Amino acid sequence: MIPLSVIVVSFNTRETTRKCLLSLKSNLIKYPIDYEIVVVDNNSTDGTIEFLLDLEKQWDNLHVFLSKKNLGYGKGNNFGLEKCKGKYILYLNSDTIVSEVDFRDLIKLMEMQKNLGALTVKVVLSTGEIDPASHRGFPTLWRSFTYFSGLEKLFSNIPVLNKLFGGYHLINLNLKTIHEIDVPTGAFLFTKRQIIDKIGGFDKDYFAYGEDIEMAFKIKELGYKIIYYPLWQVLHLKSVSGLKKKNTEIQKRTNDHFYDSMKIFYSKHYAKDHNRLTNKLVYLAIDFKKNLTK
Repeated sequence: MIPLSVIVVSFNTRETTRKCLLSLKSNLIKYPIDYEIVVVDNNSTDGTIEFLLDLEKQWDNLHVFLSKKNLGYGKGNNFGLEKCKGKYILYLNSDTIVSEVDFRDLIKLMEMQKNLGALTVKVVLSTGEIDPASHRGFPTLWRSFTYFSGLEKLFSNIPVLNKLFGGYHLINLNLKTIHEIDVPTGAFLFTKRQIIDKIGGFDKDYFAYGEDIEMAFKIKELGYKIIYYPLWQVLHLKSVSGLKKKNTEIQKRTNDHFYDSMKIFYSKHYAKDHNRLTNKLVYLAIDFKKNLTK
């Protein structure tokens, strides 16, 4: 068993996948460790496959697997996991640039803290701001209400109130310090193979979006902590294969997956704690929000 396996799922993102993999290769030369990169392509049609197969010939640590259909994010990663030999697993989005991460440090931290189940580093957007999806609380009814109603933003700079109204993105916590969070982003999710084997990988009920929240929930159910570790940083270009695509059909399907994932998570974990009327109102609110964004 080698120390590190990195899983990347690609789908019609040739240029960003190229940037991702080449940045990762340079990073692993700078911070050497025994590793493998497993790329699963979800039947791309934009030249990604040809690029990947050519790169595989030049890079002994790169292993490319081609799916004959679009498996989605979670199933694609699960397919990649079956091919991995690493003790530690990094789930990495194909639109993430890794240029300054010492995985030896992440592994050492995991070895020292046995109750640590997963972590993410500081994930920033091209604007320089932190990716809000990388630093979240679980989306309870209250947290979801305060976020989507705008209360989180309204009270973001007011101590005490930002904790009360900002639980969706944990905005009261200092982004310069190491601390526990509920949900990291699937763009950079570092964890232990033995934990992933216990929870069975990503939940197959999700096609795209929500899988990282579900995985985080299951990791915490096992009694492990998840931390935000800003000593290292990556760049997330974000949404190049989803909501920001110019193709309107892709945008529509992605939008549907995004909001449907909310329903799936709610029905799995929160619906049982509320009455039928409340649940119906929640599902209607999600549909209303989905239709507004079409």
